[in-house]
Amino acid sequence: MIMLAANGGEAAGLLLPLFVMFLAAKVLAELFERLRQPAVAGEILAGVLIGPSVLGWVNPTEVTHAFSEMGVVFLLFQVGLETKPSSILKVGRQAFLVATLGIGVPFLGGMGVMLARGSSGLEAAFVGTALVATSVGITARVLSAQGALHLPASQIILGAAVIDDILGLLVLAVVSSFAKGSVNYLEIAWTTGLSFVFTAAAALVVAPLMNRLAPWVRRLRLGHAVLVLSLGMCLGLSVVAAWIGIAAIIGAFMAGMALSEATQDDHSVHQQASGITEFFVPFFLTSIGMQLKLEVFQDPATLGLAVLVTGVAVLTKLVGCGLGVVGQGWKRAAQVGVGMIPRGEVGIVVAQIGLTLGIVSDALFGVVVAMAVATTLIAPPLLQLLFRGAPARAGG
Repeated sequence: MIMLAANGGEAAGLLLPLFVMFLAAKVLAELFERLRQPAVAGEILAGVLIGPSVLGWVNPTEVTHAFSEMGVVFLLFQVGLETKPSSILKVGRQAFLVATLGIGVPFLGGMGVMLARGSSGLEAAFVGTALVATSVGITARVLSAQGALHLPASQIILGAAVIDDILGLLVLAVVSSFAKGSVNYLEIAWTTGLSFVFTAAAALVVAPLMNRLAPWVRRLRLGHAVLVLSLGMCLGLSVVAAWIGIAAIIGAFMAGMALSEATQDDHSVHQQASGITEFFVPFFLTSIGMQLKLEVFQDPATLGLAVLVTGVAVLTKLVGCGLGVVGQGWKRAAQVGVGMIPRGEVGIVVAQIGLTLGIVSDALFGVVVAMAVATTLIAPPLLQLLFRGAPARAGG
């Protein structure tokens, strides 16, 4: 009986933070929806409120981090299910240009601002790198809610985000290597090559293979056989992506995209995947908010720097990525530019590496986290406005 009580207490201690995160996220999401604001912004603010900086109800742990990772993995998997490989390949050239400009302009902008303030080259490079990566999970969440994933601008954003992750990995690897004192160019080139091969194989080889396997899988006696195959693909390609050295979410997106045509007429799979996503995603969004430490902004100089870096982060993505499609009109350029603004957990991870290596100070880490959270909150309302009135069906 004592053992049962002990186990019960341990289980309660494990489940209570998850319950608080989930409940807070859904309550704030409902409130924001009623205020005609994106639910995603409410879920991130829920994390700020229940996190260490405000109410202190939940502290980030390995468990909350694990649930957060699962949330963004399933989110990108579901987005992949709504995205056909042919649609991404159709905008591949534009996506590559958007990603390249979306890497170069923010990196130079962030580094330039820090150097102008007298920061060391390495510290400036880490801030520039934190401004490079895009957290496509936030944008995907908003576009999905808007029913706009099929639009050309959305396809460009998703394609650019995949390339952005690979190029961002290259930048982070080089900067981290300089911080450690040596650069292994062969290892960096190998990882980059594997990343592009993996992406191409998922779109050109795995997708057609899944189309052929789907009818056979449907004949299996296993319950929800197609869903089981889909989830297995999601986790499997996520592992491969992480092993290669790119974000696991890219593997999840590729898995969904590879299955998009095979499951396009199987609405039950999409509904079941959506249910799984709706459960896990709040942990991802609240975890972003929980990372923000408001106490570092008691120093006016730190607060001012946070505002400056956030402004640079917004402007450089808007201009850099928008320039890649400016020939298609200013509205398309604005949609793509804003869609690439969120940094989310990706910017935080870069800053964490800099902090671990002793390159980034605690105050500057707080600045980068504030930038990551702020850009994640700024983008959804703008996306909602820019995609308002978008056609609900493909072809618009």
